Amino acid sequence: MPNGILYVVATPIGNLSDITFRAVEILKSVDFIACEDTRNSSVLCDRYDIKTRLISYHKFSENERLELFLGYLREGKTIALISDAGTPLISDPGSKLVEKVREESFKVVPIGGISAVTTLLSAIAREEESFKFTGFLPRSEKQIEELLEANRCENLVFYESPKRLLKSLEVIKKTLDNPKIAIGRELTKKFEEIIVDDTESIISHFSENTLKGEIVGMIYAQKKSADEDEIIKKIKQLKQVKLSNKEIAVTISELYGYPKNKVYDLVLAAEI
Repeated sequence: MPNGILYVVATPIGNLSDITFRAVEILKSVDFIACEDTRNSSVLCDRYDIKTRLISYHKFSENERLELFLGYLREGKTIALISDAGTPLISDPGSKLVEKVREESFKVVPIGGISAVTTLLSAIAREEESFKFTGFLPRSEKQIEELLEANRCENLVFYESPKRLLKSLEVIKKTLDNPKIAIGRELTKKFEEIIVDDTESIISHFSENTLKGEIVGMIYAQKKSADEDEIIKKIKQLKQVKLSNKEIAVTISELYGYPKNKVYDLVLAAEI
């Protein structure tokens, strides 16, 4: 097994105090730090007196830097991979490097920490723990619509830029009929904002404010649709276990997203 090691290190998404002790120790001890922008990473390094040499590694230099870093690893050097903010490979460069490093049997060590995805999810309630992360939303309206239709029953987590957010929210509102959504902006920073509301209300809120900073959002899963025959079948099954009409109406309404008064009428009309 070669001696070179690649550390994949999570860094703060805004508040520099969010870095872990272990991350600082690793960044101080490695031979090189591969980073997206040396100017951004210098701010973090200055804060924690990290003197390690920074080498730029971003989506435009991935291919040309691969051999450089692999060469260092072959010499037994250690490298820390960081992004401008958050966890590398989560919508950030690094996938090609990690893949090549593993192909050559070098050790890849993750140094966990903060991510915008988990930061948002820790601050919003969800009926189910499961979610799907899709990275940045597509640029075209049609592609966004296709993504939403294919994942309407998922808690869909996404990134979006401030310049495109309102346009994307309009597509979401139209495609999913004004769904419930959560938006986190400037997370961990002074002007942090987390809003949970229907899409139209969030559009109205942000239309009156200047949008700045990184944005992460989650579209709440849509209730699975069902026709009345399926609902009546389910009602009869619940009647057999001796639930009250009210309990059945509430259960079916939550399960299928039907209005409770409409479900209650079906409950009264249903015969076992």
